[in-house]
Amino acid sequence: MNPASAQALASHRFGLSQISLASVGADPRAWVMGQLQRPALLDTRDLPDSTSVTETTRRLRQMPEPDGEVRQRLREGNQQALRLRWQHQIETPTPVYERWVMFWANHFTVAATKGATLGMVWPFENEAIRPHATGRFATLLRAATVHPGMLLYLDNAQSIGPQSRQGQRRGRGLNENLARELLELHTVGVRAGYTQTDVRELARLLTGWTVGNEQRPAPGFVAALHEPGVKQVMGRSYGEGPQALDEVLTNLARHPATAEHLAHKLVQHFVADEPPAALTKAVARRYEDTDGDLLQMADALFGHEQAWSLHPPGKVRRPEELMLSAHRLLQMPMGRPERALADLTAMGQAVGRAPSPQGWPDRQDDWLGPDALLKRVEWAMSMGRGAGNLADARQLADLAWGPALSTDTRQQIARAESGAQALTLLLASPEFQRR
Repeated sequence: MNPASAQALASHRFGLSQISLASVGADPRAWVMGQLQRPALLDTRDLPDSTSVTETTRRLRQMPEPDGEVRQRLREGNQQALRLRWQHQIETPTPVYERWVMFWANHFTVAATKGATLGMVWPFENEAIRPHATGRFATLLRAATVHPGMLLYLDNAQSIGPQSRQGQRRGRGLNENLARELLELHTVGVRAGYTQTDVRELARLLTGWTVGNEQRPAPGFVAALHEPGVKQVMGRSYGEGPQALDEVLTNLARHPATAEHLAHKLVQHFVADEPPAALTKAVARRYEDTDGDLLQMADALFGHEQAWSLHPPGKVRRPEELMLSAHRLLQMPMGRPERALADLTAMGQAVGRAPSPQGWPDRQDDWLGPDALLKRVEWAMSMGRGAGNLADARQLADLAWGPALSTDTRQQIARAESGAQALTLLLASPEFQRR
């Protein structure tokens, strides 16, 4: 691949579109890895954290009738966090790192689809994902599993061992949701050969991990809720107590099926809907050889020739990526998130409200139905009307794609009758819609 094409591919496949190919430099692989090694971090000091959100949510659940003021406080916290996150992603000099964080936040989905998690999506991303996204997978896995957002979203906070002290007193039992998704989605994957018995045994092991209550507000392990006895998960035995969680998560993180599952998802997300077998194998092997070092895994992915040999247009951008890329290209702040959230929902991605624990899908067919395509064109037209007089689409196209821009797209933009139409055509083009 020639240098200009490699620059364009790095900028648009592995990052959130740059304003200029010059920012990528002569070595796109080094540009990608440098961002993961030295990321510009999001400042979260003024944002709601999981402790305050848990307390607000607890108050809401204790009220005999819904309290609009408390719900509004949660919504405002969400909007504040999302506005800051989006602005950081628009301005950051390390967009590849933001893409990497978005991948892992989607892998460990927490969604604001029920009362208990209305305000928990962004504290979960900021506390469980961002600090551990370039460390070891076992560390990230543990942080995600025991975070109050995950414990509430997948109902482990309400799971009580039937034979525990509290279980015998209150007559409540197991909830298997977290155990099931921990195996199916977060680690070994559905093809690993685990059974329903493994799911139930893992659910027994996970009892006791909760978000606390009025008497014990801090999240953590509560022995009175923990199911006693030995548990058998995928051929291994685990005893009682909080240490069993670390043991089972370490073993799941080191399982060969986890390496394969994560490698497949990473390659599918960053490279192609049908992941090249050699690339997937190389990424999985590096994961196993380095005991789940995520930076090493990224190096195997982005340093492999097959990650760069598939010519664009490649993967379809999800709507959130599309919108962020437009704002980066135009160097335009997002402003208040209400309108952006409405546009994204219309295009099929209600940010923060993924439809299931599987998160947002990653294949082209999931995003390019006839209605979705129409909504993308309508969004491009709206952006063109709003910003067409603020930027020269022809110049932006040259800066961002250079000779990699197709002749057809270049000619369409050149023939546009106005700045608004030119920008609309650029944002609706295959080059911009794909990464």
